[in-house]
Amino acid sequence: MTLYEYFEAKKLLDKYGIKSVDSKYVSSAEDAERFASGSKIVLKLISEKALHKSKAGLVKLNLQGPGISVAFHDLERKGKALSPYKIIAQKMAPSGVEIIVGGRTDPQFGKLILLGLGGIYVEVFKDFSLRVCPITKQDALDMVNQLKSKDVVTYGGKSSALLVNLLMEVSDMLSKNDFIKELDLNPVVVREDSYEAVDLRILE
Repeated sequence: MTLYEYFEAKKLLDKYGIKSVDSKYVSSAEDAERFASGSKIVLKLISEKALHKSKAGLVKLNLQGPGISVAFHDLERKGKALSPYKIIAQKMAPSGVEIIVGGRTDPQFGKLILLGLGGIYVEVFKDFSLRVCPITKQDALDMVNQLKSKDVVTYGGKSSALLVNLLMEVSDMLSKNDFIKELDLNPVVVREDSYEAVDLRILE
């Protein structure tokens, strides 16, 4: 399996109405500073040799002003051992609850979709639900209600419909694109009335 190019993956998400944060490849610290335009950004190093960016120290958060240049040059230094690589700049998503929406192709069942508590907690609490695609709205609602953390991720039910729609969109994308072997949207930052996929990975 190979890593699908980031912005091709983003275009695919856009096609199915799956929202993700504003992003741009940057080739210099100055380019990153222009993208920030005074607001806080994130810098990430993208390489097929480092699929777990956070664990490898390849994600720099809450960057602003001179910190952007320092972080960019640190990623450049680390990138020498991970070539070929690219550095991507992203606008900081507003705070919210982090979830994971994933998918994979199973030899027996075909496309599967996963929902769980995301970010650093996905491996700690192992709180997730799983279904075979394509799913119905009732399937999606059952996935949300199955989570032990459902009251947290839905803000007491206020964002349940939003999560159901997101799961339906992801299921549709997985079902209609046979080349997707693995999908990892982690984290997706959820708020009461909106969300953004912050990190996305597709393996084909």
